[in-house]
Amino acid sequence: MADEIKIGDTAPDFEFPLNGEKRKLSDFKGKTVVVYFYPKDFTPGCTTEACNFRDNFDAFKKLGIEVIGISVDSENSHKKFAEKYDLPFHLAPDSSKEISRKYNVLGIGTAKRVTFIIDRQGKVAHVFPKVSPKDHAREVLDKIKELGLAS
Repeated sequence: MADEIKIGDTAPDFEFPLNGEKRKLSDFKGKTVVVYFYPKDFTPGCTTEACNFRDNFDAFKKLGIEVIGISVDSENSHKKFAEKYDLPFHLAPDSSKEISRKYNVLGIGTAKRVTFIIDRQGKVAHVFPKVSPKDHAREVLDKIKELGLAS
């Protein structure tokens, strides 16, 4: 069992498929990254949260922020989810549950709803252990600005 990840910790690196290539969190070093874990594609709360990130995506992009959503669903499920809801950010499949374990967010069979803000050096700048899906993206944007992490 991984230890709880705290502010100041180095964010655990992970690999995920993106447009037929393998990408790593460490590929985004030099940028602020929002890594948000959610339980399951196509469920009401998770759809609300994903659409909230989608609706605020231009603000993230303008600030030079990368967004990665992670659940234990398959790459195929993520692809359908992204297409159905026109999600413009990265979705990382974690069907092995390895990423969720590294971040200590694995619940009973699914990832818990937890968000991490990772700074340009790859350190955890903030953790949202309790997330309300409806307005979460705005809350994350506000925290990024408060912490001075916008490009």
